[in-house]
Amino acid sequence: MAKISLLTASLVLLNLAVFLGQQYPFMDPSLPWDKRVTDLISRLTLEEMVLQISRGGVQQNGPAPPIPRLGVKPYSWNTECLRGDAQAPGWATSFPQALGLAATFSPQLVARVANATATEVRAKHNYFMSVGNYDDHTGLSCFSPVINIMRHPLWGRNQETYGEDPYLTGLLATAFVKGLQGDHPRYIKANAGCKHFAAHGGPENVPVSRFSFDAKVEERDLQMTFLPQFHECVQAGTYSIMCSYNRVNGVPACANKRLLTDILRTEWGFNGYVVSDEGAIEYIMEKHKYTSSFLETAVEALNSGCNLELSINLADNVFMKVQDAVKFGNITIETLKERLYPLFYTRMRLGEFDPPEMNPYSSLDLRSVQSKEHRDLALEAAIKSFVLLKNTRNTLPLSLQSITGKKIGIIGPFADDPMGLFGDYEPHPDSQYISTPRGGITMLPVQVSFAAGCSDARCEKYSPEEIKQLVKSVDITVVCLGTGITVETEGSDRQDLSLPGHQADLLKDAVTSAAGHPVILLLFNAGPLDVSWAKSNDGVHAILECFFPAQAAGIAIAKLLVGADGVSPAGRLPATWPSGMEQVPPMENYTMQGRTYRYYGNQMPLYPFGYGLSYTNFHYSELIMNSSLGTCDILHLSVQVQNNGSRAGEEVVQVYISWVFASVPVPGWQLVGTEKVTIPAAASVKVSFSILPKQRAVWTDLWMLEPMVFQLYVGGQQPFQDTQAPSNILQGSFIVVGLPQPLSTC
Repeated sequence: MAKISLLTASLVLLNLAVFLGQQYPFMDPSLPWDKRVTDLISRLTLEEMVLQISRGGVQQNGPAPPIPRLGVKPYSWNTECLRGDAQAPGWATSFPQALGLAATFSPQLVARVANATATEVRAKHNYFMSVGNYDDHTGLSCFSPVINIMRHPLWGRNQETYGEDPYLTGLLATAFVKGLQGDHPRYIKANAGCKHFAAHGGPENVPVSRFSFDAKVEERDLQMTFLPQFHECVQAGTYSIMCSYNRVNGVPACANKRLLTDILRTEWGFNGYVVSDEGAIEYIMEKHKYTSSFLETAVEALNSGCNLELSINLADNVFMKVQDAVKFGNITIETLKERLYPLFYTRMRLGEFDPPEMNPYSSLDLRSVQSKEHRDLALEAAIKSFVLLKNTRNTLPLSLQSITGKKIGIIGPFADDPMGLFGDYEPHPDSQYISTPRGGITMLPVQVSFAAGCSDARCEKYSPEEIKQLVKSVDITVVCLGTGITVETEGSDRQDLSLPGHQADLLKDAVTSAAGHPVILLLFNAGPLDVSWAKSNDGVHAILECFFPAQAAGIAIAKLLVGADGVSPAGRLPATWPSGMEQVPPMENYTMQGRTYRYYGNQMPLYPFGYGLSYTNFHYSELIMNSSLGTCDILHLSVQVQNNGSRAGEEVVQVYISWVFASVPVPGWQLVGTEKVTIPAAASVKVSFSILPKQRAVWTDLWMLEPMVFQLYVGGQQPFQDTQAPSNILQGSFIVVGLPQPLSTC
């Protein structure tokens, strides 16, 4: 109550200052941004500056307090926008979880989802400000996207990532940042914050806690796997980076000068703000034992390059000690002002200190939230995220004519559980817009029967007779299995690759009881699952990976199962699915050897990165490319892709290269280009790529371009896999001539 009263009193003073018409240079929109920000900071007392960098959220730790004498309002930094306006008061459109969006292999779709998210975040923010609500998740500064590499299949936060490939993650991060921040020349719609920097990808809690974990990373792995996508995020213009909980080679990420200053700011030119993960600065002392007091911690974090502390509900948090540190001479007032600068610069670019009529985003209102346009986009995104893993004898798509009047059984713990379809950091839509698999299939001209078989995703209690009787009574069975956030989520890693509890028993009972009738398996998960039995068993006719498709799940599934409106599956796996636990290295080992398709070695996975089937077939021909390049030249290539089927389809064209006799260890091969194209039935399209020199650079003690022969592969999948799509892969080679040259000189 005391906090509410203090905030209310401050707002009264603030409104009085505005009413009296006080005008300062920082309020003058005709002045350059730098002069305005510098003027504002120059007017702050030491205490006011410290409060601004100390209040990143949550609860008592936010919002950043008002400065009534200057007419500065409160500001809430703590906002989540992973795939919709998450955790904010009120409804919001819920788009598929990030890993599902990655499976679309479509930067264009990710940009549209991000922009729709920003529209709703801004519209709700405008409403919150109109009623004086500055609570958590009411602001415009998003702690999104998550661009850590999915380096381990059991990590609990895999679902929030864009998969295991740095190049694809960089493409999607760029699309998200630009989509979220918008293209207005003066104002940003909402600001992005790429996280978690850096070398962060598990463990959460198995075998040790993320809060105290030390990621021991070789420099080459750091440069070639863990940093590239963050560099792309910075290049895309993100306003923020979030530092992670873990140590990196002994130094906590949020007090890591090499990461936050030497690499991020000096090398990459980042001029935005660094915010700590929630509680990460406290944990520098409390968990990592790296410092012995909050004062020492504040000095280490702020001097290393952290701008804003996001504390766990602490009012007297670490950065509150900055005032003492300045007085003691441990932090200079110039450094403090430098840390404060991007915070107010961001708020200015969001439009806070300009007349609302200058900012077109100020007119967005709640009519934008859950609009038909956004609901349609959620449906489109869900459909495009699905990956068809198996389709024996073209079981799918089901013919509407042939199934009309038939009996379809929908079984399993995810068949009619709305909450199981969303995943973590989920926006909450109005329940009328949520459709489950059962609800979606009920819309088809069929008779639907339902049995969960399990009480929840853990499936510790299983009712086999319920499942057997239902399956025996229907013509087609749709089995809905997976994990959900009760099994894999932030703070909780999985123990193995198995289907939870008795889910495997449920599937086997369904196949036996179906006696040859079609069985279609739908999977709702993020981390890979061991479904080797389902893959090899003829009684499972089709397998569809759905990830966490969110509000439009049921309608999207129904449309895809029958191929309605020309729908054909076009998702591709954004991460490798191991064939068993023998292919899963220890979580705490941060070498990339044996991890992700780039370093998988001679092991053959259950399903490879980039894999996915379609309802049609594609054929590649006419690969044209440069045969010889100078060291800094761009590789230009084109390929013809033919749709050999009788229906239109989307193909994900993938370009990989491999180095021949590089001077240092390199990936086995690397994705360097991808394009999603729609091809009408029996038609052909030409797809062109320009592969930049940086895509073939290697890390020695700097990024180098080396003359050598390169192999190149173009197709709808990875080369040399046991599990393949029907399409072919073209192979070629090119030579780079000249002398070795640093990438920076090109």
